[in-house]
Amino acid sequence: MISGGLVGLSMGLTGGGGAILAVPLLVYWLGVEPQLAVAISLATVAGTAIIGTIERTRLGQVEFPTGLLFAAAGMLTAPLGSWLGKGLPPQVLLGSFAGLMLVIAARMWWHADHAIPPPAEACGPDEGPSCSRDPEGRLRLTSRCAMLLATIGLTVGLLSGLFGVGGGFLIVPALVSFASMGMARAVGTSLLVMSLVGVAGVAGHLWQGQEVPPEVMQLTVLFIAGSVPGLFAGSQLGRRLSRPLLSRLFAGMILAVAIFVISQSAIS
Repeated sequence: MISGGLVGLSMGLTGGGGAILAVPLLVYWLGVEPQLAVAISLATVAGTAIIGTIERTRLGQVEFPTGLLFAAAGMLTAPLGSWLGKGLPPQVLLGSFAGLMLVIAARMWWHADHAIPPPAEACGPDEGPSCSRDPEGRLRLTSRCAMLLATIGLTVGLLSGLFGVGGGFLIVPALVSFASMGMARAVGTSLLVMSLVGVAGVAGHLWQGQEVPPEVMQLTVLFIAGSVPGLFAGSQLGRRLSRPLLSRLFAGMILAVAIFVISQSAIS
């Protein structure tokens, strides 16, 4: 429950990036086999994100049309990622996971030092985000915009199924940068996407015959039970801290965990 609480807290603070901590906690703290840890992480991401989506919907911070487009693409590739991950040796899976963590840490640190792009209405026709909005704030879903969002959604789904991550580290910056979405709404919409893609990833693991012993079910339930209150605490805390500070702190934490995973893989 403590492990799940740490994951939920990070998800609430970052809009989903905290799911990257689930697999290292499960493998190195709780002793779960890597492929099984990915499945438990996906279930935790999906369950926690569903609760978060309900909360953010109540606050009017979920943009369903955009989120459903993202999720539809991600749900196509999440089972593929699950299938690929099942065939990888544990050390290769964890090594690749550590590499992904380094990329995420670098991306979050970079975003902390760079301003969010201006809304589409403030830019010229050739210098604004790829997806613009009409005067009422609705997304103009042009073919270029739909293709861009679908491509990112496909990538998110593949990474989710392969590594058990939610993909919020890609979804939130993409919604802010390309879809001219405010940060609060981007975080809420990201949770919607993660809930649906996570369910697809779990279904992929089950469809491929992943055995789920009773003790693993109990562990998953406890992990989710800890992550839900952590999510609410993170959401509250996130409103009191500046986004650049949050990004730097979280990037530093991810870097430290990635170095730990790499060192453990080298020792093994």
